[in-house]
Amino acid sequence: MHNNVPDLIVPPLTPFDAQLRIDETLLQHQVNYVVEQCDATLVIAAGVEAQEYSCLTLEQRKWLIAKTIEFVDGRRPVVAGISHPSFKVALELADYAGAQGAQAVQILAPLRPFGGAPATGDLVNYFTHITRETSLPVMLYLNAGPGADVSLEATIELARLDGIHYIKESSRDLSRVSRLIQQIDKAGLAHYYTTMQMLLITLELGGSGATMPPPAAALGRKLINAWQQGDMALARHLQSQFALFPAQWMKYGLTPVMKAAMQWLGVTAGEPYPPYASLSAQDREVLENYLRTTDLTHQERPHVKY
Repeated sequence: MHNNVPDLIVPPLTPFDAQLRIDETLLQHQVNYVVEQCDATLVIAAGVEAQEYSCLTLEQRKWLIAKTIEFVDGRRPVVAGISHPSFKVALELADYAGAQGAQAVQILAPLRPFGGAPATGDLVNYFTHITRETSLPVMLYLNAGPGADVSLEATIELARLDGIHYIKESSRDLSRVSRLIQQIDKAGLAHYYTTMQMLLITLELGGSGATMPPPAAALGRKLINAWQQGDMALARHLQSQFALFPAQWMKYGLTPVMKAAMQWLGVTAGEPYPPYASLSAQDREVLENYLRTTDLTHQERPHVKY
């Protein structure tokens, strides 16, 4: 899944219908956008908070994994999200995802289920149990808040586990990111990925790429292409667009901003799972006016009938 070129790992957004069931038709449109417009290297199924997987039952998560794999239809490798405080539940999801055709699994470094931050030994034991019992490559997902705040030293120790092949880092801390690129990615322990605000500096420092939801990922793909072609002026121009998008609207959370942006593009992912609010009409107008100034407008909009 990695051939010494930057990867773009993209999680399709999860659309819900009026009864809060996953909308199968709109999900297929989301997957197609991720594959065709974002040119994702890897597709994440039910793996990050922007996909609202924590609002789903275990059976719904399995359904979302299976449908995502079905809709990707072999066009890209799929990494299935199996995050859960119980390693046994995570392994149940891993077994299911593998049987459906997933080619790797992603796991959020968990908080202790009874409260408090896990010690390094807790995390090593947790991931050792998982990597011993699944043959699928593991992507360690680091996102303090929904998951544990894993120290730099503990991250390096986890990267040494044989089954961990990839690390998705949500921190925007340049000191941390730059050191971990050196001590994990360039040291050959695992491929190390960051996120949209860190994309260009990650590429410049030798990291493996980034994970981001659509439609930010469409900008991310343009940036990676520009960087590969040596067009640093364009790459810097594209990176500057992440200074405001999505940060200016993050009081709502990442998912509502991305869903509003996708609606503007004509590939609706519906509304955030209730009771969480979408953007106000005023903020949506400001967002749409900003998006018109970005390179998202320099792509052919898919002709999708709903």
